[in-house]
Amino acid sequence: MRTNYLESVIKQFEYYKSLGDKTIAQLPAEKLSWQYNEESNSIATIMKHLSGNMLSRWTDFLTTDGEKEWRHRDSEFENENMPKEAVTESWEKGWKCLFDALNSLGENDLSTIIYIRNQGHTVMEAINRQLAHYPYHIGQIVFIGKMILDESWQSLSIPRGKSTAFNAEKFSKEKHREHFTEEFLEDKDGKKPNP
Repeated sequence: MRTNYLESVIKQFEYYKSLGDKTIAQLPAEKLSWQYNEESNSIATIMKHLSGNMLSRWTDFLTTDGEKEWRHRDSEFENENMPKEAVTESWEKGWKCLFDALNSLGENDLSTIIYIRNQGHTVMEAINRQLAHYPYHIGQIVFIGKMILDESWQSLSIPRGKSTAFNAEKFSKEKHREHFTEEFLEDKDGKKPNP
């Protein structure tokens, strides 16, 4: 049985993935490896790290530790000039692993204890941990994309100077229940997903 909690976190992960996707789509391939300085991560590096984390955390996550022996976390932070297709393929593989795991869960699973580096978490705590971790890095991707594109940046939320019009449109409608991400998530045809 799917809970409101699981539906909500899936929508939130989808929303944050979409922010990353929309940023990456705006950038030329060569800019994915751009670094502000030697200590900074490029967008490609952050994408590799997120994928590595997702694959490690969510593969067989109910029965194996979330930090897999086959994961090489340090290599995720090496800034290498990988083709955009390879980085994107890795990114998509990580997100698929996450969504497959979340979609396999039911209400009874949320209190199950799982381990990450031998530290016990309930499944709900593990989800919350990643729901804080992934948006942290997505925010970095968006910020780096804005620095790179400067005036060419296309806003992913309410554009500057448009808050009053946005709020007026929202308050012109009757009160209703809707997940906050639904207005921002669209399918490939530009249509909002069915509730």
